[in-house]
Amino acid sequence: MKGREVAIRRAAWLLVACLSLRPVFSGDIVHQDDVAPKRAGCENNFVLVKVPTWLNGVEDIEYVGVGARFGLTLESKEKHANNTKVVIADPPDFCTRPKEKLKGEVVVVQRGNCSFTTKSNIAEDANATAILIINNGTELFKMVCEVNQTDVKIGIPAVMLPQDAGANLEKLIKTYTNVSVQLYSPQRPLVDVAEVFLWLMAVGTILCASYWSARSAREAAIEHEKLLKDASDELGEIEGIGSSGVVDINTTSAVLFVVVASCFLVMLYKLMSYWFIEVLVVLFCIGGVEGLQTCLVAFLSCFRWFENSAQSFVKLPIFGAVSHLTLALSPFCIAFAVLWAVFRRVSYAWIGQDILGIALIITVLQIIRLPNLKVGTVLLSCAFLYDIFWVFVSKWWFHESVMIVVARGDKSGEDGIPMLLKIPRLFDPWGGYSIIGFGDIILPGLLVVFSLRYDMLAKKKIREGYFLWAMIAYGLGLLITYVALNLMDGHGQPALLYIVPFTLGTFLTLGKQRGDLMTLWTRGEPERPCPHIRLQPSQ
Repeated sequence: MKGREVAIRRAAWLLVACLSLRPVFSGDIVHQDDVAPKRAGCENNFVLVKVPTWLNGVEDIEYVGVGARFGLTLESKEKHANNTKVVIADPPDFCTRPKEKLKGEVVVVQRGNCSFTTKSNIAEDANATAILIINNGTELFKMVCEVNQTDVKIGIPAVMLPQDAGANLEKLIKTYTNVSVQLYSPQRPLVDVAEVFLWLMAVGTILCASYWSARSAREAAIEHEKLLKDASDELGEIEGIGSSGVVDINTTSAVLFVVVASCFLVMLYKLMSYWFIEVLVVLFCIGGVEGLQTCLVAFLSCFRWFENSAQSFVKLPIFGAVSHLTLALSPFCIAFAVLWAVFRRVSYAWIGQDILGIALIITVLQIIRLPNLKVGTVLLSCAFLYDIFWVFVSKWWFHESVMIVVARGDKSGEDGIPMLLKIPRLFDPWGGYSIIGFGDIILPGLLVVFSLRYDMLAKKKIREGYFLWAMIAYGLGLLITYVALNLMDGHGQPALLYIVPFTLGTFLTLGKQRGDLMTLWTRGEPERPCPHIRLQPSQ
């Protein structure tokens, strides 16, 4: 019972921390805005714009701005974008006509005192080739046309730069004799290799967890059969085989999870800050250490050189019985997690985060089990609604997608929260990461793990079982998620919106066609033979 209690405590915080965040996104470069609807002359998408600078012919720093709803659309390729000299506007706000005409330069203008379109019209009349409007804050602001404004047919590009970028650019113009810029908005590739590797990581993680769980279930079944053959009178042991360290969730806990996860998500949203991210990093490291340690012990135990150390134990205060192999691996796992936490801001830190994350996911899939298809249906259906609500519907109440804001780590000064698998987008001109939340792997993974466990205990062949089709369904669902992600120009997508119908729908359909649905729905595993104890007459 002690192992089961430890598993419950581990599962309680691991599930809430890992599964409350589940968006898949790669970053937005095209922004839609229903508050500022399109109309003739004011119908551009809000796109991010690259603004590289040259100082006396030498390439220097690159800024990022946002294109206006109006004006000429920008080139998408760097080689087609003109390298044009940039000058400071006089007057600075460009709300009145300059005394002298420009000579085809890009003009830098301060925001305020008149509308964006007025500034742009004046710049075009003054012979500017583009206008860079400096915001009065550090954020990017969407420039739109004012209501009932008619002079919106503007023939030059208009781009907004944040205040700090504008101040730096003005300083360069005053310091160097020739400062020039390019303006272009490159498009993302339809498919980046990062998404392929992320798909392989997610599918491979579930595959490993499934076979590990099925192997444990098979070993428990073999032990069960041995006890039956020996006609052991310790029937309590027979019923307890395989239960230590494993938690079978029920329908109540499945529904309760969504409520708790929602509260945790709102707490993250409201308290999102640098210090709160630090707390999440510590929690992630604790979970990652335990996950990495569990996976390494299980892997090394398969080799005969480590069998004795894995099966010999020492008693420790608080922790109880701990194997010598676990003790030997603990310093390495702790050091690995600490090194990741210290260097998590460097470019290659995503490798350590993914290793810890995958180990944590596999461990959770060993601790938590679906006892039957009924609980799996309730859990995935609730998670399906949860995903849709917090990615899409939450915008109506909070004016932004709560789950995506939390996943990106907005207002925290960090590059997202740690409870994600991430890979840098190698061939994306905008860079960034493709990410997937732990829950998009764990929740459908519970159903896939359940399917292989059932197939092995029922001794079904691969095509006659459920695991192969559940695995294919998950892979297709995740693939459709990435297709939708690219069609939406990188806008965050609730992956379970696509994964749940594929996996759960496939399972229910096959179960009904094969006549196994009632067994899967209620028992969750084939019946085992009951022990028949032969009573010897007393002599």
